[in-house]
Amino acid sequence: MKKLYGAAAVCMNEKGDILMVKQGTPEEEKKWSVPSGIKEEGETFEQCCIREVKEETGYDIKIIRKLKVKKFNYSHISVRIHYFEVEVVDGKRVIQDPDDLIYEIKWQSPQMIQQLKLSYPEDRQFLLDYINNIYS
Repeated sequence: MKKLYGAAAVCMNEKGDILMVKQGTPEEEKKWSVPSGIKEEGETFEQCCIREVKEETGYDIKIIRKLKVKKFNYSHISVRIHYFEVEVVDGKRVIQDPDDLIYEIKWQSPQMIQQLKLSYPEDRQFLLDYINNIYS
């Protein structure tokens, strides 16, 4: 079975909104997710997370802590995505994705996250729980 490893960034601003990107291939319906991507050879998961956020949003981030590892099989591929809590330290919002899969960057409120079409619907409850745990 082929293996695919990647990282995802959960970044919340002072208002409790989560940094998200609208993504998809030109022929797909565009859906929302946290910035994420596939780890390149020689990269750590943390380095992958930092690079993907920069590519997809223009923001420079620092890793705060690892939140979880999502494991699933898709077709004949074993997928492992490491989710990190991150904080924006510099940069400005700009799409510079080399894959041309990002269409919009937005800070999404918990109310919006409840109704957005997500690329990974299984992340919805995780993101809402994350926000609730930080603000409870």
